[in-house]
Amino acid sequence: MNGHRKASDSGHVPTKSSSQEVDAFLRQVALSPRVDVPSGGRGRLVFAMDATASRRPTWDEAQDIQADMFRATAGIGGLDIQLVFFRGQGECRASGWVSDTGTLLRLMRQVECVGGYTQIERVLRHTIAEAREGRINALVYVGDCMEEDSDEVARRAGELGLMGVPIFAFQEGQEPLAQACFRDMARLTRGAYCAFDRSSAATLRDLLSAVAVYAAGGIRALEDYAKRSGGSAQLLIGQMR
Repeated sequence: MNGHRKASDSGHVPTKSSSQEVDAFLRQVALSPRVDVPSGGRGRLVFAMDATASRRPTWDEAQDIQADMFRATAGIGGLDIQLVFFRGQGECRASGWVSDTGTLLRLMRQVECVGGYTQIERVLRHTIAEAREGRINALVYVGDCMEEDSDEVARRAGELGLMGVPIFAFQEGQEPLAQACFRDMARLTRGAYCAFDRSSAATLRDLLSAVAVYAAGGIRALEDYAKRSGGSAQLLIGQMR
């Protein structure tokens, strides 16, 4: 696909997220490694998406939610984002590092769902390779299922944890195997996990935006963002204090 490169080789019905799950997510984020972006430096966020066929029914809505995440960081000017997605028979691609929100949104909207198996472990290997080249402040992963060796996924997540890269895993629905895997990914990296569906779109939008702002400018930028937006970001600040 134009604008994307091959990533380095290094349907069910969604259920409603409870307020307890959102509170648990906020507590997990509060315990994640504090991002400290040096003055004049830039945060780097890997944003990975499952683009297999099971996500097709809610894909357009998910794209809109994810777009708001990128827009939330536009005023900070300190975040580079790399889009990674997998789909089909072994296709896993990554964009270059993009600082312009409009460019990234155009790349994201070119992605269409294609049937295939998940490649989460490959996404983690790619992120490890990128982290060896330069600091990665966070990995956001959005998906709905998991069809791989959970031990291998956990091992790669553990490597990212040792490198100080928190994983913020967002699950569409509550498929049990994926839920267990995603929770492990978050736990092993001191990141966070949260399930979402259409009824929790607003909360997901707030949380994604808060994580992006956090990756871009650290705790101070998140505090400023929370003052403007309130909502889940305000709750996040309360947990961090």
